[in-house]
Amino acid sequence: MNIPHVVVVMGVAGTGKTTIGPLLAARFGVPYAEADDFHPPANIAKMSAGVPLTDEDRLPWLDAIGDWARGRAGLGGVVSCSALKRAYRDRLRAAAPDVVFVHLTGDRALIEDRMSHRQGHFMPTALLDSQFATLQPLEADEAGVAVDVTGSPEEITEQAVTALATLPEPTA
Repeated sequence: MNIPHVVVVMGVAGTGKTTIGPLLAARFGVPYAEADDFHPPANIAKMSAGVPLTDEDRLPWLDAIGDWARGRAGLGGVVSCSALKRAYRDRLRAAAPDVVFVHLTGDRALIEDRMSHRQGHFMPTALLDSQFATLQPLEADEAGVAVDVTGSPEEITEQAVTALATLPEPTA
């Protein structure tokens, strides 16, 4: 895949979006944006307190990510974003029609273990169940690929690059 796309690295908390996203961006030579940086302070405070965000909480966040992706159209970029629901991905696509998704997937126990060992992140492991309950995997009509997170970051990145190469180039 040549990278006129914006790649959205998606998945539940703890799958490695913040690790894989910059590796993909470096591989493609494009900018990386961390979705957590688009959250308003109220969202971060809510999640830090162990309270899941509502769809209403997520709308300004998704719109800000969509604005960033639209600004990278034709240039390429990589952004991490949980994008757990089809409606969230549809909102991102409405802002930037050529986005493609890399859905990082994995066993719940592995993801919980990884979350329990990371430091300095506001998302507690207590919210992992709500993340899995909310998750709607990519559907056949969505431009994207699923990549298992069992391997090393480098292996996962390589799998993502290989899978992305199977997607059609944007038409616009």
